[in-house]
Amino acid sequence: MYFSIICGMLGAPEIILIVLALLLLFGGRKIPELMKGLGKGMKEFKKATSEDDDDQPSDKKDAEKIKH
Repeated sequence: MYFSIICGMLGAPEIILIVLALLLLFGGRKIPELMKGLGKGMKEFKKATSEDDDDQPSDKKDAEKIKH
């Protein structure tokens, strides 16, 4: 959700400027490592949030089963 909002506010010149700044700061060799770490972090976050949703009953029947 937030990603689509951010992408809606950024145009092509802003994205190019951000990419160039990242290249200057980290160099071409470090960026793939950073993106890999970011991907792993997002994957773990999604996994944790889905596990949290699994712990909570999804509807009233499940909640009643747990109570009895």
